[in-house]
Amino acid sequence: MFESLSAVTDSTGYLLQGVGVTLLLVGFSLLIGFVCGIILTIGQVYGPRPARWFVSVYVWFFRGLPNIVLLFLFYFALFPFMGFDMPAFGVAVTVLGLRSAAYQSQIFRGAIQSLSDGQMLAARSLGMTKWQAIRSIILPQSLRLSLPGWSNEYPVLLTDSSVAYVIGVAELLTRTSQVISRTGEPMLLYMTCAIIFILLNYGGMMIIQHVEKKVRIPGFGNNDVECL
Repeated sequence: MFESLSAVTDSTGYLLQGVGVTLLLVGFSLLIGFVCGIILTIGQVYGPRPARWFVSVYVWFFRGLPNIVLLFLFYFALFPFMGFDMPAFGVAVTVLGLRSAAYQSQIFRGAIQSLSDGQMLAARSLGMTKWQAIRSIILPQSLRLSLPGWSNEYPVLLTDSSVAYVIGVAELLTRTSQVISRTGEPMLLYMTCAIIFILLNYGGMMIIQHVEKKVRIPGFGNNDVECL
């Protein structure tokens, strides 16, 4: 028992470095997914038929394959074939980000379609171009409305980040496994890894819920409805 505790305490700094890599992986993946997800959403909702077809294929592809298959496909096949010498961390961020974009685009699409069509018509009647209406009226509302659904992407990406282990990214699970291979103490080290993931999940969701309360639109939700 004492040897197991010693293995955890001696490797604390090494594991915390893995936590930093995990958070960077999740943060960059969320950012890529957010930016690409908005572009995909606009193409799917307001774009011409070829754009809508492309988005449908994109979403079908990235939502239809497991993360491990996507990582192997990009790391060992697509990027080398295209001549990209990308490190494992870059491949993991790209794959998780592009896959997150497929899910985020559908969250944003649902939020946009929940808005009244009259808002776009009113904006156009005031002389706005279609893009100006999307940028100034549609997107600000839809992003705020989509936050409850979008917040689920954080825990999903956090748990998916451990899959980067298979291509050698030095995130939390990879470093935990390396320590176990040196010490031969799997029980307490894997429990420590699990507790850290739970704390990261809980802490991130607390921050997101705080942001959600700050930016929510009055009138949407039971908390803002008053009986007259």
